[in-house]
Amino acid sequence: MNYPNFKEEKRLLKRGYKVVVGIDEVGRGPLAGPVVACAFCLKRTKIRPQDLLTRIKDSKKLTQKQRNEVFYLLKKTPGAEWGIGRVSEKAIDKINIFQASKLAMKKAVLNLEKKLNNQAEFLLIDGNFGLDLNMPQKSIVKGDEKVLSIAAASIIAKVIRDRSMVNYCKKYPEYCFDKHKGYPTKLHKRLIKKHGACKLHRQTFHLG
Repeated sequence: MNYPNFKEEKRLLKRGYKVVVGIDEVGRGPLAGPVVACAFCLKRTKIRPQDLLTRIKDSKKLTQKQRNEVFYLLKKTPGAEWGIGRVSEKAIDKINIFQASKLAMKKAVLNLEKKLNNQAEFLLIDGNFGLDLNMPQKSIVKGDEKVLSIAAASIIAKVIRDRSMVNYCKKYPEYCFDKHKGYPTKLHKRLIKKHGACKLHRQTFHLG
């Protein structure tokens, strides 16, 4: 089984960058709820992330239980820091999901920089696009399958978004957001057909 590795970060650290940040987002495909991004870094350059390397994969390849276990492992990892960016379903409808995803990523970086006192020095971005930020960056297609920091960001973003959708279930119990997290499952589409759309639904998406 192939796991993400720390080679990209090591290469940049050797070039003199002290804080290398991996960025990913979740929530482009759902019919409801926000898009959530995470900017993640291992702040201490002497960390040997061997314990992480065998546990971290692209969040889509982990079960919910595995994602939660990795999330708590990252919370206990010395030097692991992250920032979160959210863009609401209303904003998604206004600016489209692609622009909303980039905005969430930008917000995540800025929130991480607040924790680091503006120390972020290089961005590794999942995808084939850049961010409107004045710092060196590299886009990596399927970066969540290849780069440890991006994979960690994908897991954190997924856990946080899923938890927010479970909380929304308390306000909108008829849509069972705790089961499908807003994704276009048969159950979700059936409930939309039965109850109509709620305020959490993305009006510019095909909800049928």
